[in-house]
Amino acid sequence: MTGHRRGISRRTFVKSAVAIGGASALSACVDRFGEPDVPRGPNDLSALPERQHAWNDALPSDERGNRLAPRHNVLLLLTYDGDETPTDGERQTVETVLQDLERAYARRYDGLLFTVGYSPRYFARFDKPLPESVDLPEPKVLAPFENPEFDRPDAIVHFGSDHGQIVLAAEEALLEGREELNGVELTADLGGIFEIADRRTGFVGEGLPAKNQDVSGIPDSEPVPEDAPLYMGFKSGFAKNQASEDRVTISEGPFADGATQHVSNIALHLDQWYEQDSRKQRVAKMFCPAHAEKNRVKGTGENLGDGTGIEACADDTESDARTEGMVGHSQKTARVREDGSPLILRRDFDSTDSDQAGVHFVSIQRGISDFVDTRRAMNGTDLSAGSAVGQRTNNGILQYMTVNRRGNYLLPPRSRRTLPEPQ
Repeated sequence: MTGHRRGISRRTFVKSAVAIGGASALSACVDRFGEPDVPRGPNDLSALPERQHAWNDALPSDERGNRLAPRHNVLLLLTYDGDETPTDGERQTVETVLQDLERAYARRYDGLLFTVGYSPRYFARFDKPLPESVDLPEPKVLAPFENPEFDRPDAIVHFGSDHGQIVLAAEEALLEGREELNGVELTADLGGIFEIADRRTGFVGEGLPAKNQDVSGIPDSEPVPEDAPLYMGFKSGFAKNQASEDRVTISEGPFADGATQHVSNIALHLDQWYEQDSRKQRVAKMFCPAHAEKNRVKGTGENLGDGTGIEACADDTESDARTEGMVGHSQKTARVREDGSPLILRRDFDSTDSDQAGVHFVSIQRGISDFVDTRRAMNGTDLSAGSAVGQRTNNGILQYMTVNRRGNYLLPPRSRRTLPEPQ
């Protein structure tokens, strides 16, 4: 065993507590490390952004200006308990719960960030359809080699914080009720309105994948680099490789200042990635063959600054398939940029749910069709003719992942986030 296996570090303990969830896990975290000293949110909530997805200003940045995601994350998939359409009383209760959370913790990475979204199934209960300005279809199969199950809860909540104790406390307050949270009196919970359909957890950040690699999908040799923020060993979320929050925001209609959210549950299979593929092959498959040949990526990619420079490889995708017999993941997705900008804003994180290395892929975009276009470019099904690129082999990172589940959601503007009507 390596050194970090001999004892349970703070990071591993907190990650495990978040994965387990519940009052006992929260109590164990607080008993061991205490409650984090986090400022409360404002009493006057009117200054909070209307865009639920406007997290960037609340996140820290590295020295190159790349936003750093919250280290601990929980996704709660919720089923509405009512028989028909929500009542005004239920809306008031839900809004009270959400405002209590906003007053309890500052809206920032070391406090609490969250979004509340609603599925096509939720909106189907109303007589009127969603307006044309909202692109929110049911999830579907997006590649010839996948067979995911589809998530159709009514709602989804995404909690994020650098403190595992906070996401656990917020979850307990949301669903089970508490008398107070960070010194703020709580007056309501979602009991009787929503129940949990599924709970998913995960993490992102330097050191966390290496300290949590004793799971299925990772070789026994424990190959994940100590400084990697994600299981596949490279940085993600470069500023120039992310859509802006303006780009992903709905611009008109009753849900203006909202966005759509896609969530996929993906299992990772990294035995070949680490034990058979060379470092050069991993760089080629993650980025592009030219980056590998010219040794442009050092370590986890920290030398790349605020962008991977993958734009220079995008036009060579088809020729690389023929001449190199391999294409890169980032190279393929760069083909669907609009005015030089990616179409989606990624907020995904790694996971050990069910003791399986995985990714909860969370993307924010103006309409789900933007995610579909990006995913189809990632499939690279147009590149296999006359080349060594197969449906999955030598085709970016497709052969190292399986999409198990997929769901689509609308993130309304904050003023319409509580059990909204479609029109």
